[in-house]
Amino acid sequence: MNPDTKQLKQLTRGLWLGLLGIVIFSVTLPMTRLAVGTPDAPQMSGLFIALGRAVVAAGLSAVFLLATRAPLPRREDWWPLATTAGGVVFGFPLFTSIAMRHVEAVHAAVIIGALPLATAAVGALLHRQRPSAGFWLCAAVGSALVVAFALLRSGNAGAGLSISPADLLLLAAVLCAAVGYGYGARLSQRMQAEHVICWALLISLPLTLPLAAFSWPAGPIKASAWWGFGYVGVFSMWLGFFAWYRGLALGGTVRVSQVQLVQPFLSMLFAVPLLGESLDAVTVGFGLAVIATVFIGKKMPVHPTNAPPNPLLQPGKT
Repeated sequence: MNPDTKQLKQLTRGLWLGLLGIVIFSVTLPMTRLAVGTPDAPQMSGLFIALGRAVVAAGLSAVFLLATRAPLPRREDWWPLATTAGGVVFGFPLFTSIAMRHVEAVHAAVIIGALPLATAAVGALLHRQRPSAGFWLCAAVGSALVVAFALLRSGNAGAGLSISPADLLLLAAVLCAAVGYGYGARLSQRMQAEHVICWALLISLPLTLPLAAFSWPAGPIKASAWWGFGYVGVFSMWLGFFAWYRGLALGGTVRVSQVQLVQPFLSMLFAVPLLGESLDAVTVGFGLAVIATVFIGKKMPVHPTNAPPNPLLQPGKT
């Protein structure tokens, strides 16, 4: 087979797997909102949802690793695994779970819309690639749109523009996810992609298990909240990463990360039937604008760089 044809087929497969992962992830915000409740009708705490879902996924991971006779990670892989866990096992779930009690899923979807470009930027740094000026311009415009939307919807009319604490948590979640995706994709090039998230979850278990037990819900919880928790535990925290990390490894982090451009729109659509939320023209407009910047950024060239690798980004280095 022609090398170019083989590379194209690999990229195409990576894009489809990445899209499958994103479809799974796009239900995360509505399901988290379902599990955490609202300020007027709280359900589970954000701490329990974030860490409890990691415990559920860690149990499934242990079974999967044993069934597939997965080898232990190499010594130089432990640091990237810990970094991956910090981003996608602790950071993103914790920040989003706390924030989702205070904002609707359609609002959060727009803020999370900055994730594709953030992931691409981290991937370019880790893989020693040099995105063009056009790519960075799109990144800047997309980020500005997200900040503008957060300011517009801050709810502080007459008191000056400000970003709500929930929006700051969502932006922090974006940074955590981008780092976790970047390091996880890098590991997936030399480990089986499914094993990456499994090991990240298992090494986190000494922290997630006691904290989840400590934050176990004290009062009665609606069945719908448990359904939401079950989804984020099995699909968002585990199965979604099987497709996502394999897609990133096959197609490249910078390119495949851009399929996340559909995630905000899908999250908005899922929030309507699941939560009864409504879409207004401003939210849809900002969401489409963010998607457009990411789509244009996807078209911008990304070049390899001949610069020596940063030792701080090498496996086993701190």
